[in-house]
Amino acid sequence: MRTLIGFLVAGLAAFGAPAAQAADLDYGVLRGAEYDTPVQTVDWTGVYVGGHGGYTGTSVGFGNAGRSEIAQIVRGLRVEAEYGVSGSNRLRSKNGRGGSFGGFAGYNMQFDDTVVGIEVDYTSLNQSVASSDSLGRNVTLSNGLYDSFAIATRSSAKMIDYGTIRARGGFAFGPFMPFATAGIAFGRAEVRNQVQVSLREYTDNTRTTLVGALDQSGGGGAKEKYALGFAAGGGIDYAITSNVFLRAEYQYIQFADFGDQKVHLNTVRGALGVKF
Repeated sequence: MRTLIGFLVAGLAAFGAPAAQAADLDYGVLRGAEYDTPVQTVDWTGVYVGGHGGYTGTSVGFGNAGRSEIAQIVRGLRVEAEYGVSGSNRLRSKNGRGGSFGGFAGYNMQFDDTVVGIEVDYTSLNQSVASSDSLGRNVTLSNGLYDSFAIATRSSAKMIDYGTIRARGGFAFGPFMPFATAGIAFGRAEVRNQVQVSLREYTDNTRTTLVGALDQSGGGGAKEKYALGFAAGGGIDYAITSNVFLRAEYQYIQFADFGDQKVHLNTVRGALGVKF
């Protein structure tokens, strides 16, 4: 019996020693590694340049387009003084859309995860929008004469190109840097107003005795106009390498009047840039 107990004690000791040694090694297989995977960091500080291409929607408000040309034709006439025929037409706002492209350059400064900077860009779009209206009326003047007039107006605006100067602010995490922008814009457009006035004046409403007539056009060729505006937007930059990045961006611009025409632009675009 003593012999059997001795063998059991010796066996347990033999098995227990390797188990204890294995526990002391503690490879951490079940707990995993005791360190975090490093996050890729990008230094956004520096000068950068790039090119962009996208899609622009153009909205043009024609407002008082053509009224000054009509007023010039009917100046001094009783029908203008009494009925304000130069303001008869109402041109509706119109929208256009199409591709746009250009380039940009800027400078970033990074403070921890915050990135601030300034950027300039240029965009070419060459989009044309037009609106027209016509009106005919019969009126009786205070002097007893009877006027019949017809007025037609057509106005167009071609947005050629624009540039912006904008401040940028963003937040960097890993290779991504979302940002917002705001600044001023300077745009160039070709505008054209064309009007036609036809007037007949009679002694009474039977229109049997004609006492006066006017048929005249006004306006004419396209005029190049410039206007300042406000620019705002946002997007995200993604660093492919430490010096090359991709961009997705939205930009909104509202210009002051190009003569009689007021222009708003909405642009979505992608870009490729290089940082030095």
